[in-house]
Amino acid sequence: MQDKSVTATLCGFASEVNTQALPREVVDRAALLVTDSIGVAIRARKEAESTPALLAAVARMGMDAGRGTVFADDKGYAFPAAALINGSLIHSLDFDDTHIAATVHPSAPVLAAALAAGQMAGASGASVLAGVIAGYEVMCRLGRALKPADHYDRGFHPTATTGAFGATVAAGRALGLSAQQLEMAMGICLSQSAGSMQFLVNSAWTKRFQVGNAAMVGVIAASLASEGFVGAADAVEGDAGFLKSYAPDPDPQLAVKGLGDDWETLQIGVKPYPSCRFSHAAIDGIVDIVGTGAHESDIADIAIGLPRKGMDLTALPQEFRRKPKGVVGGQFSMHFTAAVSAQTGNLTWDDYAKYLEDATTLSLAERIDVSEDAQMDAIYPERMGGKVTIRFRDGTSQSRCVEIPRGEPENFPSADLHQSKFLSLAEPVLGDAALGLHDRLTSFAEMDSVDTLFG
Repeated sequence: MQDKSVTATLCGFASEVNTQALPREVVDRAALLVTDSIGVAIRARKEAESTPALLAAVARMGMDAGRGTVFADDKGYAFPAAALINGSLIHSLDFDDTHIAATVHPSAPVLAAALAAGQMAGASGASVLAGVIAGYEVMCRLGRALKPADHYDRGFHPTATTGAFGATVAAGRALGLSAQQLEMAMGICLSQSAGSMQFLVNSAWTKRFQVGNAAMVGVIAASLASEGFVGAADAVEGDAGFLKSYAPDPDPQLAVKGLGDDWETLQIGVKPYPSCRFSHAAIDGIVDIVGTGAHESDIADIAIGLPRKGMDLTALPQEFRRKPKGVVGGQFSMHFTAAVSAQTGNLTWDDYAKYLEDATTLSLAERIDVSEDAQMDAIYPERMGGKVTIRFRDGTSQSRCVEIPRGEPENFPSADLHQSKFLSLAEPVLGDAALGLHDRLTSFAEMDSVDTLFG
């Protein structure tokens, strides 16, 4: 392994991933992550405000005919379009899984690409799941190698940039590409990897699109490579390759360290709240204090401590974050999400429609202050922690420090909680059929063909 380039090592590994040879816990965890993601996508297909425009544009481009399946949609699409739509849907509620150390949402680009390529190839569930796992491993390792804070500081959205490579590997593995073909696919992907954090300025829907685009990039790159199209060599570590072009001080060896022994798939957590993961530790602390909720008038103020990067993404400038515009703005507002969770003892997808324009909630947000916390800085990026102190008008106060938010691998939800989240998202769209779909998804690896996913 050490005699090969980083790109060749990753591609050799990815081409050989086989669910029959993998540790059982890795396969089972991947199936759970797939199920979680599809639940999110189903709700987003019907309720995310960006979905109608996305579907209309796909139709206008003539990509709304084909065998590609989109969640909660009985229409067929061209395979790249199916990847674009599904990837966007999985990421549209900001309720999809996360890998803290890489600071990415792996399933949105990876699963969407693997499914589209799997349908293209008539692949089995096991083959597609192998692609998903390979994509998770490559994507998360590239995120580590970039050093996430450095990549963010350059304005990149790592779920979209690293996600394009994860999607390429996932699609390529589902198509049965060789290691050499995967190297070419990675080189083709290098020309397409993109994603900007500028969406934060106006709560733009580009956050969702660029993750779906990463999935589509993966399908395109893998398809071109399968037909012999030549891509750039050394796409990961080359002088003009991904790592050196997208970060100031990358460590390429982090992309291959422990490969095949230390499974990044097992480091992926799921979200209990549909908001930026940097907000979750503080929300957990608030929920622990207020239980089922406190009345806004009983709360004097709330103080929250986050790592610096959490401040950048969810708290600065504070006056702007206290009055978020649109769902994306709310999802990236520590002040808003804290105000909702303090009053309700939770944060759900339906809360955005209910509270974004609520005067009481916005009044409480004005009394929330977020600051950088040295202790939380010290544990990032391995942990996305948070501190919270709620001071009540009766003169009492309570504080919590949460280093490991709910949903992380060390704090992973039980099977019942996992199913509950899926059904809470899917039942409003699918009704009684949601439970049957959940049961089928938990045995994803046993499917003879992914075409039967909703059949």
